[in-house]
Amino acid sequence: MYDKPMKVIVVGNGGREHTIAWKLAQSSKVEEVICAPGNGGTALEAKCRNIAPVNGNYVEIAKTEGCSLAVVGPENPLAEGLADEFWNAGIPAVGPKKAAAQLEASKDLAKEFMKKYGVACAESETFTDEKLALEYVEKKGAPIVLKADGLAAGKGVVVAMTLEKAKLAVKELMEGQAVGDAGKKIVIEEYLRGVEISVLAAVSVTPEFAKGGKAVIKPFLSARDHKRLLDGAKGPNTGGMGAICPVDDFTADKVKLFEENILQPTLKGLVAEGFDYRGFIFFGLMLTKDGPKALEYNVRLGDPETQAVLPMMDFDFAQMCQAVTEGTLKDFNMKWHSGYQVAPVAVSGGYPKEYKKGIEIFQNKDKAENVKAKVFIAGAIEDRRKAEDKKDSTGLITNGGRVLACSSHGETFDEAWKNAYQAMDTISFEGMFFRKDIGLPGAAESN
Repeated sequence: MYDKPMKVIVVGNGGREHTIAWKLAQSSKVEEVICAPGNGGTALEAKCRNIAPVNGNYVEIAKTEGCSLAVVGPENPLAEGLADEFWNAGIPAVGPKKAAAQLEASKDLAKEFMKKYGVACAESETFTDEKLALEYVEKKGAPIVLKADGLAAGKGVVVAMTLEKAKLAVKELMEGQAVGDAGKKIVIEEYLRGVEISVLAAVSVTPEFAKGGKAVIKPFLSARDHKRLLDGAKGPNTGGMGAICPVDDFTADKVKLFEENILQPTLKGLVAEGFDYRGFIFFGLMLTKDGPKALEYNVRLGDPETQAVLPMMDFDFAQMCQAVTEGTLKDFNMKWHSGYQVAPVAVSGGYPKEYKKGIEIFQNKDKAENVKAKVFIAGAIEDRRKAEDKKDSTGLITNGGRVLACSSHGETFDEAWKNAYQAMDTISFEGMFFRKDIGLPGAAESN
């Protein structure tokens, strides 16, 4: 562990990165968090400073600023090898190196990994030939799940309830209309019946750690993302309309099955493949009648799950990140706050399709004084000129589809839910939309 306060660089500009920067800044071990590029939320956060990278040169920023730790938020830079670049420059990085990051960058590779190491998951086949894919769909029938092999920003999965929709999805994915090159290869999976949850975890695996018995995956509290746009899990899929933590239906017996049939086989596989994986992993799970099944791996923290999970941490997040890089995670004690966290997301009008940017965001200062919630900014940037003469202006303007999350704690779920939505009611911008049922019965996606 470092003896003196350090600077940390956080790569990314979303709500996940705002939450990471906020949590790191709470540590007495952190002098300053450099957010590259950050957003309007990180610009206003204590101990945080935004710096926009030139030509994606995050390592140069870290070296210039004297950062002694890097945390990489999004999947794309990890898949391109940014963690490798940081380590090569002598800067410990929280995020898997390029080879391990392909577990998210390629759905096919992930499925082969799961099959090879006995991870409980859906039956699947991979196709590069459209004719063969259509024949397979015809043979299996509907409902069925189709996934673009490559990174598709959450838009590469189709749950087809009819044969007609399944065939259309094959054509749209493989002919490049839907997600470009990411769909030239597709994975076709069996449709699992159940309800989805997310388990985020810290990973500390290298060949050296494995030899010393220090390789480990330590899960966080369970969470649930609500992907559908409208109340009652209706409407189109989105990047996430809100999250809760923990999830009551992830009971002790299901946790045990998850650890035995998914987590431990995954750890075994990471070690056997010789991966250098020091970072986070996201287990997307379906709770079926036969126990939890793995739907996918993400090689980073989920968004918006991070906005619900990190506030529940009753430990030093920066110290945990150091433990990940140094091989001491196995002995790191994770303590958690009691109660619940609820984090609904506000989006721009028109999202997930076309939407306007540059819309002023207001917050009723009088109402906000009595609200117990943390606002995490995702798609918004600073524009102080807008704030000069206008009451309740935040000095922020929208810059994305998912704009912000109001994350609130409560000793009971009802208390957390009430606090989060009271906070949401203090915020306004033209076209603002949010679900009113995050975490309530009937709100979760289920098959």
